[in-house]
Amino acid sequence: MEEVWLRFAEHLTDRVTGPMKFRLLLQPAMAVAFAVASGLNDARTRRPPYFWSLLTDPAHRKDMIRDGWKSVGKVFVLAIVLDVIYQVVVLRFVYPGEAIVVAFLLAIVPYLVVRGLVTRIATSRHR
Repeated sequence: MEEVWLRFAEHLTDRVTGPMKFRLLLQPAMAVAFAVASGLNDARTRRPPYFWSLLTDPAHRKDMIRDGWKSVGKVFVLAIVLDVIYQVVVLRFVYPGEAIVVAFLLAIVPYLVVRGLVTRIATSRHR
């Protein structure tokens, strides 16, 4: 199992300097753009910050996940596709787990962080 983690860590660091490294900026930027739009909409409709509500409001969690997925789902799928292309070109093999983790880091994490921050900032400015 340690071997898998070492390979995974090596492959992740190789993505930073290898071909197609532009996506390491482009995909989070796209996720941030969607997050800003959603966060401003949350503030306008007086919804609480997204990520915090996901953790603390189980009654609305399913609807919130659906709403978030509508915003960032295409960016996530694009991140997976681009990582698979990278793996085929560079590694000559596809590691699906790595593609999912990379897509999560490039699309979902920035979206979750930025959407809540934008909501908080926009809400505080309207008070």
